[in-house]
Parts: sequence; C-alpha cells; structure tokens
Amino acid sequence: MNKLAILCLTAAVAVSPVRADNIVSAETKPAVVPFEILKTKHMAVQIKVNGKGPYRVIFDTGAPVTLLNNRISKEVGLSPKGGGLPIFGMRGMTTVKTLEVGGLQAEDTPVIVMDHPALGAVSKVLGPVDGIVGFPFFSRYRVDLDYQAMTMSFTPSGFQPPDVMAKMMTMMMDTRTKPKRVFAPASLFGFTVEDKNDSESGVVVSQVVADSPAAAAGLKTGDRLLVLDATWTDTLEDCYRAATSVTKGEPVKAKVRRADKELELVLRPVTGL
Repeated sequence: MNKLAILCLTAAVAVSPVRADNIVSAETKPAVVPFEILKTKHMAVQIKVNGKGPYRVIFDTGAPVTLLNNRISKEVGLSPKGGGLPIFGMRGMTTVKTLEVGGLQAEDTPVIVMDHPALGAVSKVLGPVDGIVGFPFFSRYRVDLDYQAMTMSFTPSGFQPPDVMAKMMTMMMDTRTKPKRVFAPASLFGFTVEDKNDSESGVVVSQVVADSPAAAAGLKTGDRLLVLDATWTDTLEDCYRAATSVTKGEPVKAKVRRADKELELVLRPVTGL
C-alpha cells in the first residue's frame, strides 16, 4: 500500500512577482464568469480548448498546473510530449493554443494531459469533470469571487506566468543537482498518510509523530485528511503538492473527517533540515 510522509517541503519554484508597470488600470472592465459549487466543495467552470467544448473543469487556486484528461486531448488534437512524471498514466505536457473561460481567452497555456483518478471518481458521482484550471491561467488575472451571485470576476493583470511544471521537471531531472536540494525537508508536520484507493474523499492519516505540530494540533491516526492549506487532498500527489507552498512557522489550516464529523485544525510546521 502506498504511503507518503507529509514531513517535508520540496524546494519551491520561483515565480516572478507582478510588477507595478504590468498591472492593468482599475478601470479595466472585468470579465464575469459563472461557476458552480460541487458537492465536494470545489468550484467548477465551463471552458473551451482550442475552440472546442464546453468542458466542465475544477477551478483550483491551489493547483500549480492546468490539467486536461485524455478525452479532451484527443478531441482537440493535442500532442503531449513525454517526460512527465510516470504517475496516474500521465501522457505528458503540451501547450494549448487557446484556453477560454467565459469570455476570457488565454493563449499558449501549458497543460498536463492525464486521467487523474480523483477526477474520475468525482465524475462517476457528479457527472463529467474533465480537468483542473490552475496557476497558468488564473495568475494572468485578479480574481474576485461572489458566492451569492455564483460568479467570478477576472481583471487582467498583465502578468505572464512562467511554466511552473517545466521548471519543476528541470530541477528534478538535472543530474548536477543533488536530490537533497530538491527533496530536503524544509518544514515538518509530523504525520504520514496513505491512499486507501476507495471512493471516499481524502487520504487516511496512518501515523502521527509524538510532540509534532500535527500532534499539537489534535490530528489523530485514522483521520481522513480532506484539505491541507486550502488544497484538496484526495491523493498522495495532492498532499505532496499542498506541502510545497507551506512556510515554516506559519499557521496551516487542515480539514479532516473523524467518524461522521468534519473538523478544522491549525498546524504550525517547524523547521526541517
């Protein structure tokens, strides 16, 4: 059974900040896009890829990449290149000529093509969910959410996001870089999780280290970790991704299910190696 120790923080990929001269005037009229809230508490929007669609995807502000499933890839004629991580049947990475969300259109957006098992499980219950829209798209805009109107407002920022996945792969595959520099623990939580590969949301906490931040926060063995630092944790990969944005000493919210109750805990990871 696969296990993942949520004890470390991978080296963060540097993202250039938005410069003041790149910010579009506040007078720029924002584009308004409707969204829905799924039973999993995720936001879903309709997109078009290279002019085809619409496709229903999750809008995830915690996702460093944009992901499309194999069905969309075939329908719109994408040709993903190999070299991606060999997980969940990933076919590789490619660039989408146009990605449309509502009236917005982003050009040359990097995407990963893969059938994510968590999205497959959600699709069986809630209908088709064909991917995730993440950082490569939403970072181009200032995003405001109106939960009463169920709309998102996008105002262009002028920021052109770097290809985060390409930078991560370059760092990981560079033979001149010692693995320790990539995977050395920078922030420690003090718990491990395992993926039960079942239809329930979240991953199961398999161990809580005594006197660790997790233990101090009240996390217990057997809890189902649903969310870590505002990121959905339905797989081991999700947990690993959530840990990459954490800063030592800063409070991190986690949502867990214990028996038939959902609890919110606050963890403060400590300095690692």
